Amino acid sequence: MERRRLGRLGHESSVIIYGGFALAAVDQDEADRSVQQALDAGINHFDVAASYGDAEERLGPWTARLGPDAFLATKTGERSRDAAWAEIERSLERLRVPRVDLLQLHAVGDLDELDQVMAPGGALEAVLRARDEGLTVGVGITGHGHQAPATHLEALRRFPFDTVLTPWNHALARDPAFRADFLALVAECQRQDVGLMTIKAVARRNYPEGAAGGYHTWYQPWDDPEHLAAAVAFALRQPGVTGFAAAGDTRLLGPIVAAAEAAAALSDEEVDRVLSSAPDYSSPFLNMPF
Repeated sequence: MERRRLGRLGHESSVIIYGGFALAAVDQDEADRSVQQALDAGINHFDVAASYGDAEERLGPWTARLGPDAFLATKTGERSRDAAWAEIERSLERLRVPRVDLLQLHAVGDLDELDQVMAPGGALEAVLRARDEGLTVGVGITGHGHQAPATHLEALRRFPFDTVLTPWNHALARDPAFRADFLALVAECQRQDVGLMTIKAVARRNYPEGAAGGYHTWYQPWDDPEHLAAAVAFALRQPGVTGFAAAGDTRLLGPIVAAAEAAAALSDEEVDRVLSSAPDYSSPFLNMPF
């Protein structure tokens, strides 16, 4: 699998990042199968969060076996220093590690949330303490929603984060304002040598009202080979992007890996044709359940 340098952290990360939400509600046997599948595919970057159900506990038995080139990231969704510190300590215990490669402020998607985590006594202070005490190497920020790229650009103006994890796909790129914000974020990440990762690469839309979700994801993903390959190709062909987080369902990992392999054969024109004509394709943030 292709690997790309994760900004100034220097890690050569697989372009598919293992999305740890896939482990939130599975048993250990399923978690074991999925993590082994990821390793067999060449994935070496694993991303979880304290709020992802049992994900940290499910990944914990594997952390000593991921290999010397593995990259382990987790997130705190707390907004205050003390609550975030307690959550970081719990994450390390659940993951069975003395340190992680990256700690991220989780789900910071608008300026109000950014103000909270960066205020005196905010969660950023806990993450910086963790870095100072050797519990993490990198400090990152993540977020959902249409304001996320602009929010993350402002975050980089206030603090030199090592990584950003922000939304990007073909449907979002059709919105001129979102696209402009994202491209401005790309430019700033390149200027500061920040590792830029994306989420929602294979999101198709919100589930229709009243429809039961077929996957554990809160949005409906693409799951057919044609649209998956085009969506993956679009995500990976954006200059400045290190990689994208796989959708949070173990059943989707194999199809996404296959899509990454098929994506190389698609021309830019084919990618645009497939996604521009895709039925019921829209932002997954029109109706977020959180």
